Amino acid sequence: MNTDYVQRFLFESLEVRGRLVCLSGAWQRMLEGRAYPASVAQLLGHATALAVLLGANQKDMGRVTLQVQGSGPVKLLVADCTADLRIRGMAQHEGEDASIGEGKLAVTYEDVASGQLYQSLVPLEGGSLAEIFENYLRRSEQRESFLRLQAGGDALCGLLLEKLPGADAKDADGWNRVKMLGSTLRLADTIGAQPYDILVRLFPEELLRVFRLYPVEYHCPWNPASVERVLRSLGRPEVESILAEQGEVRIRNEMCNHEYRFDRAAVKALFA
Repeated sequence: MNTDYVQRFLFESLEVRGRLVCLSGAWQRMLEGRAYPASVAQLLGHATALAVLLGANQKDMGRVTLQVQGSGPVKLLVADCTADLRIRGMAQHEGEDASIGEGKLAVTYEDVASGQLYQSLVPLEGGSLAEIFENYLRRSEQRESFLRLQAGGDALCGLLLEKLPGADAKDADGWNRVKMLGSTLRLADTIGAQPYDILVRLFPEELLRVFRLYPVEYHCPWNPASVERVLRSLGRPEVESILAEQGEVRIRNEMCNHEYRFDRAAVKALFA
């Protein structure tokens, strides 16, 4: 059974569509070796769920990146997702308080083929990432939405519902009804469960159409060749100056939680 996926679905009798993301193995790999406090990991989990929910709706873009910058103890949250649903993410924080404070949310769509970037900036208005993002969707897409985000150390889940034009005419109470039912989603109910079973339990009286299940994976490979190109671009005098001062050259990739070290022999080989 796939435990890392996005499930798209539609309410047959309503003008409402949705996406459900559930991650366990991919999420655990993202957290591995990071030692985030539980509250910070939870916040990053919410951002990661959002990135996947957005990434699953992109047809032409290559990558969607969600970045939250705040004035509080949590300085930075970054989560991104490619068109083929490969994820990565990180948090920068001070202490165990997961407050963001004042700041902004940036959502960036990158067309990998052309290199073009499209970015939206949104103030952090709302009591949670879900509320902040609902405000973003309301402003950017002129569409009412509902989000339910849950994250722990072993798994995360996210539910996005979108109200389409004509929803009220088709069923005046339908939108409020599915929002209320969606708000009962619990992380524990998604672990080890099939996506269709989760949706049927959430919306027992609604007629659902589910589409293809898309797998999600954590992808942040070890890439020493890329780091070596960066060092060569600095030039031998600069790299040897760092080596003389620090005894080795260390390059830290915070996004992937990788550290690359080059001792004197490695630097010599690099410029041989």
